[in-house]
Amino acid sequence: MEQVTVKNDHLCLGVLNYGAIIQRLQFRDARGRFTDVVVGRDAPEDYLDDPAFLGACVGRFAGRISGGRLRIGNEYHPIPHRDGITLHGGERGFGKRYWTIESHSGDGDTAEVQLAYTSPHGEEGFPGELRTRLIYRLTGKTLMVRHEAETDRPTVVNLTNHSYFKLDDSDSIDHYRLRLGSGKRLETDERLLPTGRILEVAGSPYDFIQEREIGEIRLDTPYVLDPDGPAAVLYSRESGIRMEVSTNQPALVVYTPPHFAGICFETQGYPDAPNFSDFPGCELHPGQVYRNETLFSFENF
Repeated sequence: MEQVTVKNDHLCLGVLNYGAIIQRLQFRDARGRFTDVVVGRDAPEDYLDDPAFLGACVGRFAGRISGGRLRIGNEYHPIPHRDGITLHGGERGFGKRYWTIESHSGDGDTAEVQLAYTSPHGEEGFPGELRTRLIYRLTGKTLMVRHEAETDRPTVVNLTNHSYFKLDDSDSIDHYRLRLGSGKRLETDERLLPTGRILEVAGSPYDFIQEREIGEIRLDTPYVLDPDGPAAVLYSRESGIRMEVSTNQPALVVYTPPHFAGICFETQGYPDAPNFSDFPGCELHPGQVYRNETLFSFENF
């Protein structure tokens, strides 16, 4: 397993070739000390049996697909599932594959790591050879994560990064203040599958239109993003660190795990989009380029 580290004056990023995992992301706090703002493991081999997808690239399709098969055009493609649900790309999605570290460099205010993975036609049942490129770039106080992909035949693609953010040393995120750039969410059933309904969040426990403490609510919730403004803003008064998330994607899945302190912002297309014709399209065809670009920006207050 390979690991590379790049840094500038504000951020230090550690990346593994296994799963293209962000192992650490350290931000220089107001006292000049580096604080790790993602949940990670010290030993790279501990990621081999990690069920939480810590820091990984998940794909080919992030989130859930129902039904155990894909329909693309007039063809049906069986995909691996558990009780009718395919999660994060199947039995061994992109987060459990070895990527190639193509380059890594640092020059003053900017540093980056580029990785690549080619998923063969039929891997996990998905059609098409998918050539995937992933760029992590530090510029000032911002981490850019850009996923790009091309295919040789029609397929579906929905990639995202699965880092859990943690802005201080507390064993809880209840005191974090959160604002989301969304007034709507996808309704989900007891299996966390979208029903197809889009609900207003105003006045509900899912309402973070105005900044407020997370409190005791726990989320595994797909939000429909507003077209303007940041997707999310997260702030810890204990550390004084504020994080802003912006993306070109239509949805944000916010996940707060039950067993450790952290919050995941999965910028992506709609979950289960292949089964809903009125959801934003997730198909990728030859000659097209899939691109998911997300910025994670940090400040001290």
